[in-house]
Amino acid sequence: MISYDEFKKVEIRAGKILSAEKVPDTDKLLRLTVDFGEFEEMKVITDKVAEDNQVIGDIVAVENNKVPKPRQIISGISLYFPDPNVLIGKKCMFVTNLEPRTIKGLESNGMLFAISTENGNFSLLEPNDSIPAGTLAK
Repeated sequence: MISYDEFKKVEIRAGKILSAEKVPDTDKLLRLTVDFGEFEEMKVITDKVAEDNQVIGDIVAVENNKVPKPRQIISGISLYFPDPNVLIGKKCMFVTNLEPRTIKGLESNGMLFAISTENGNFSLLEPNDSIPAGTLAK
């Protein structure tokens, strides 16, 4: 058994699956791109500046100079989803504070919560639609 204090260290968040694809040369692995409501600063690199110091060129407008920063999760659920596209748009629960792990050369930055039985029943742990991506379980 683990103590309650140890369990409190586990960060469980809702994430929205943005893309899902089979990992080549594997039977069980899917590569998921998941939105956890995380952002990073946008960096604009350009060498074109007008005389009035205004930047010239293609610039993507984003709010507060931040862009979404989804995570890659490698999960062994391919056998349950022959068409991984059915996962796109689903919100599921993930452990998000695990150390990154390299699986078949791909870095995984979290773990999907799911449950299965010995006779092959399987279910993702999905929050209801009112829970936004990034919400921390309490």
